[in-house]
Amino acid sequence: MKHIFVVEDGHAEQKMMRALLEQSGFQVTLASAVDEAWEKLKSVTPPHLFILDIVMPGKSGLELCRTIRENPELKDTPVIFCSSKSEEFDRFWALRQGAQAYLIKPYAPKELLDAVYQHIQ
Repeated sequence: MKHIFVVEDGHAEQKMMRALLEQSGFQVTLASAVDEAWEKLKSVTPPHLFILDIVMPGKSGLELCRTIRENPELKDTPVIFCSSKSEEFDRFWALRQGAQAYLIKPYAPKELLDAVYQHIQ
């Protein structure tokens, strides 16, 4: 079973993503902030894909993406950003940090699943 790690501070968004991904046959780990995500990463199998929000309390998803890219065990793991930041510069900057895809909230569930299937290893 493929493992997806979702880092999203919105509880409704977390619930929707978890339900959608689990119904599609994925194992899902959730975190609400970057520091919580790093703590959880120590005790779970490395994910096959990350889904990150950008704006969160404390560190941003962009910072987390850079840290993932610097980690030898995670550097090749695909990253999908799901953010309400809709400017072209936001997309450009997220992809420049090493993300493979950028979805703008609100997005259709099929849009998220299409991006996941396209990038899951």
